[in-house]
This record gives sequence, structure tokens and C-alpha cells, in this order.
Amino acid sequence: MQSKSEFLHDKLKTFFGFSSFKGQQEEIILHLIEGGDSFVLMPTGGGKSLCYQLPALIMEGTAVIISPLIALMKNQVDAIRGFIYESEGLAHFLNSSLTKSQINEVREDLISGRTKLLYVAPESLTKDENVQLLKQIKISFYAVDEAHCISEWGHDFRPEYRRIQPIVNEIGKAPIIALTATATPKVQSDIQKNLGMSGARVFKSSFNRENLYYEIRSKSNVDREIIKFIKNNPGKSGIIYCLSRKKVEDVAELLNVNGIKALPYHAGLDASTRSSNQDRFLMEEAEVIVATIAFGMGIDKPDVRFVIHYDIPKSLEGYYQETGRSGRDGGEGQCITFYSYKDIQKLEKFMQGKLISEQEIGKQLLMETVAYAESNICRRKLLLNYFGEEYNQDNCGACDNCLYPKKQFEGSEEISLLLELICSMKENFKAEHIANILSGVNNSIIKSYNHHRHELFGAGSSKSIKFWLAVIRQALILHLLDKDIERYGLLMCTEKGREFLEKPYSVMLTQDREFQEEDDEEDAQSSSAGRAGGGGGDQTLLSLLKDLRHSLSKRLNLPPFVIFHDPSLEDMSIQYPMTLDELKSCQGVGEGKARKFGKEFVELIAKYVEENEIERPLDLVVKSVVNKSVNKVFIITSIDRKVPLEEIAEAKDLDMSQLLDEIESIVNSGTKLNIDYFIRQSVDDDKVDDIYEYFKTEADTDSLKVAVDELGKGYTEEEIRLVRIKFMSEMGN
Repeated sequence: MQSKSEFLHDKLKTFFGFSSFKGQQEEIILHLIEGGDSFVLMPTGGGKSLCYQLPALIMEGTAVIISPLIALMKNQVDAIRGFIYESEGLAHFLNSSLTKSQINEVREDLISGRTKLLYVAPESLTKDENVQLLKQIKISFYAVDEAHCISEWGHDFRPEYRRIQPIVNEIGKAPIIALTATATPKVQSDIQKNLGMSGARVFKSSFNRENLYYEIRSKSNVDREIIKFIKNNPGKSGIIYCLSRKKVEDVAELLNVNGIKALPYHAGLDASTRSSNQDRFLMEEAEVIVATIAFGMGIDKPDVRFVIHYDIPKSLEGYYQETGRSGRDGGEGQCITFYSYKDIQKLEKFMQGKLISEQEIGKQLLMETVAYAESNICRRKLLLNYFGEEYNQDNCGACDNCLYPKKQFEGSEEISLLLELICSMKENFKAEHIANILSGVNNSIIKSYNHHRHELFGAGSSKSIKFWLAVIRQALILHLLDKDIERYGLLMCTEKGREFLEKPYSVMLTQDREFQEEDDEEDAQSSSAGRAGGGGGDQTLLSLLKDLRHSLSKRLNLPPFVIFHDPSLEDMSIQYPMTLDELKSCQGVGEGKARKFGKEFVELIAKYVEENEIERPLDLVVKSVVNKSVNKVFIITSIDRKVPLEEIAEAKDLDMSQLLDEIESIVNSGTKLNIDYFIRQSVDDDKVDDIYEYFKTEADTDSLKVAVDELGKGYTEEEIRLVRIKFMSEMGN
């Protein structure tokens, strides 16, 4: 007689063509078949879906799979239909994308008992007509996929997931299997509590994905960096994640213009386009999918070779899950993330208006991501520690911090000071507050607790707040400190930490990395040439270009930065543009500037290339996309009609600073705008004259920071920006 294990192996081979199970799959399936509740923590690529698909096919009744994404359901149902014959059972999904006739077909197959797997969205599960339908059928078990959506501390919290348990109780009891690829200990606890499965058996696989390489890069020249990376990895599939739909569209278009087959994917596209783009990526009709986080949950493409984050994710859970879509077959997987603190500030802005508790949770998750990005500790060690798993190797050999380590320093004195302070304050404060006390920051919050009078206030003032935050993070990894998650991250001294205070020992620490800011318009205008290309350009050509700019500025009586900024010249010395079209692909050069000032520059470069027999790096020439931004067209036409800037900003849901960013971008690309009508109402005539004269005769750079310092306290940043726009438009365009 066949044993249960032999029976499962036979069915595994029959349905899926596999000869053996991965990891704990067999154990999980046996436990479910025997009627036990299961909580499965398994990293992406570990084979979670098989843990419910195989038992669904062999158990009596219909398995109800609760899943958050329509695209995921379609993908998995299509896959199941490829594994089984109709005579062995059917797989269906029930969600808002179905027509009436399709819903009727699903109902008939369910009631007849032919359906073995029913995928259902949590919103659909709670509809009364669906509850009544499911009451009529025998349910083999419930599978809650992406179970982290239950927890407010999870990276993709969905309130409707909280209603699963009462609905399941109403439909009828059956075993429950909850599955997720990402869950901190706090999220694990929330999942079990909310599903009423505290007694469930927990199956926890290691979160370590040894085949993945992790790297964080400064968000500088990001478009060129991405294009260069993809072209250096020809024929490889990849995913690029962006935070906004607009950025997804822009990046996909940029890649296509530069000869890379890319498709966009986000919730703003209609369902058929999303589905088509997903299928084309799976069928390798496109090399790259550019997406918001809506893409990828459960997508079964094993050979994704790279995952690039254009923007830093909102949480480490999100980061881990998205990077986990790379190398699911055990092969190479490169995970590159572009980081700028400006992205963090944008994400913090998005949180405004939410409940205070949600803001606190969101901010703490975000700060964990910042800590990961800026740290010099092994990235694998940091990630695994975050998910409650130890990693004991000193060097993983597969992250930027391990491959290019920074020097360490003896940190026992700093650790002792930190632990002493936390213990003396009854463990009631967060990392930022502790770092501020040690650094001697005398702000209103410090004063409200009288901590400016604490004996350790300023005890570490020779070091920065950033330094002390790095020490705190490393003390957490060493288990000398712990965080009280329930109280939004208050620091506590562990037993090990108290022992350290009694008997200190040597601890080697590393300082955090320094990151350049991303090259937006303001940065590009105030950067030095060396920064833009890391000094990698042709220095002889760069010198000639600067000489030409200098003579042109004398001839036209214009400050040099009005003609081209240093980063633009640096870019020319790297790309060697020989036509005006090629010049437009250089940083900070729009069509207007290329037309007005570019002729002599491309002539000089063409002559230099010919005389020196230079082979141009054409693969690095990034072609720019014609800007079709609806915002820009709307702004230009509104300013032509003299609409107040506040009204323009309100119409496009922007604050004034964001609107000025857009206007500066338009002007810097060579389009002339006249905002005199607004300046006359907003800025005194004397101030306008002073600021204008400063940029015309005194300024070496159009940096806003430098201008604020030079002009002094009587001038606001907004006033200077407005007049700078007027100056750049009139003089440069």
C-alpha cells in the first residue's frame, strides 16, 4: 500500500512534472491534508503557491484562495489550467473583472463540484451573494495568500483583509493556510491573531537568498546608469520599480527611445493593457517591465535577472519582496536601488493627512529603509536581522558593503555612552531623540523633557546625529538594544546590553555611507563638473569647452552658467555630441539651449574628435524623450494667460515649491516664460532689481543656497526663485 509521502510524490509528478519537493513543501501539504492550520513564511521563489495548489487538486471539495491582485489570479489560474485536464478539476477566479455570463459560468462549475481552486479577492469574498454561493459548496480549505496585507505593520496593509476571519466563520469552518514571503515578527503575530489561528503550526524557511546581489547607488545620473546597466546585460529580463505612475510611463518611454524593449505597468492603465503587458513580458516580447509595486506579486517568471528600484521603497518588507522577484530559479539576481534622501522627504509628504497612528507606523518603516540604505554593514545581515533571523558570516560576498568595505573603528566607548543614556532615561525614547541628546541638539522637544539638563547631554557632540544613528543601528544588530514595535520604536536596553555596561568589550563599528543628492534641476545647476560624471570625462576637451563658454559669455555679456552649467559641459566631455540632436541628450541641455548656444560647441567637439581619432561611446549617448508633460503644457498656456501661480498650482494639485520646480525645468530647457505679472504682485520692485543684478553681475553660480547666503535675511527663498526664473528666461532663452 502506498504511503502518504509516495502518494504526494506521484501527484506532484502527475500535475506539475516535478520529482521532488522543495524545502518544507511536503511537510506543509501533509499538515494541511490532515486538517491542521498552517502559517507559511517562505521567501519569494521558495514555492509557496504549490503548498496550496497541490492539496487543492487532491482534496475533496473546493479550495478558496484569497488573493489581493486580479493580475496575480489570472496568472495563477492560467498556470493551473496548463497543469491539469478538465476531467481532473477546474480553476476559476471571482473578481470585479468578470462579465455577468462569466460569473454565471463560475457559479455553475462551483455548484457542480467541478471547481478545485477558486481564487477570490477579499472585496469579492465579503459580497453577500458570494457568501451565500460559497455556503452551498464543500470547501476543502482556505488559503490566505500575501497574508502580510492583514497587518498595519506590513508593507501593503489592506483593511478588507481584516474581515476575512468573520466571513470565513459565516461561510463555514475549514483548515486555513496563511502564506507570505515577508513578515517581521510583529507582522507574523498580527497575521495569526487576526485570522484566529494562534495555534497554527508555523513553517518558517530562511529569508536568505544567497543568489541575490544587493547594491545601493546614489541617485545621480540615474537614467544613464540604468540604460548603461541594461545594455551591459543584453538579453536579460528585468523589472524596474518606480513610486509614481508618471515616472513609470517616463522611464518606459526613455528606455524604448534608447533601443530597450520596455513596457509600463501600473493601476492607471486599463485592465486589458495591464494584462497584455504582463503577458508580453512573460513571453519575453519585452526585456524590461517598468512598474509600480502593483506588479509582480505571484508572477511566475523564474529568470528575472535584475530588479532595479528607481525610487527607494516605503519599507524593507516591500524592498525584500520586490528584490525577491529576481533569480527565482536560483540563478543570478542583481538588485540595484537608487537612493536619495529627497525621495524619503517625498514619501513623508505623502503621509500627511493620514491618521497619526498610520503616520507613526509609516515613518518608522521608512526610517528602517533609510537605515538599510545608508549603512555600511553587510546588507544580507541587516535584512535577515530585520526579519528576526541571524546571519553569522562576517562577509556575504554578494553586496556592495561586503565587496567594498569601509574601515572600521573601535566603538566600545560610543556603545557604552549610548547604553548608559538609554538606561538612565527609563527606555522611553526613539533613536532620533537619543541621537539628538548625545549630539547636543537643543530643540523644543529636548527642552520639553528637560533633557538639555541631562548629565549626558552633548556628551557625544564631537560626532554628528548621523554618526549616533549609525551606532544605534549597529547596537540593535548586536542585540545590545531592542525596539519596542508596539510603541512605535522606543529603544530598550537588552540583557546583553546591560551585561556590556557591566563588562565592556571590544566592538568594531563602521560609519554610514555618504550619498550624493539626485541630479534634479537645482542640483544640476549648482553642481561642479567633477561631480556629474565622477571626473570620468575627457579633461582636455572639458578645458576647451570651458574656454569656449568663457569667450561666449564675454561676447554675449552673460554669466557663464546662463549658457551651460558645468555638469552639461562634463556630460559633453563624456558623450562627444557632434550634432544638436545629440547635444540635447546631455544633462541640462534642452532644445532651446541647444539651438541658441549649441552650434559652436558641437563644431568644437566634432573637430576635436576628428583630430584626435576618438571612438565615441555611442552606447552611452542617452537619447532624451520629447517632453509631452500635460502639466508643462498646462503651465505654459496658463502663464501666457497670466493666471495667478497659486491657481495653477491648485489646478494641478501642487504646492508652490513643486510648481516652481516645474517652471524652472521648463525655463532651463530653453522655453521662455514671462512671470512678471506675478512677480509685480509678490515681490517689491527694489528686491527684484537687487536679486536680478546679483545674478547678472555678482553670481558665479545660480545656486539658490549661495544666493540666499549672499543676499541675506531680507530676501525669502521664494522671492529669489521667482526672480531667478525671470533672469534665466530673459537672459538665457
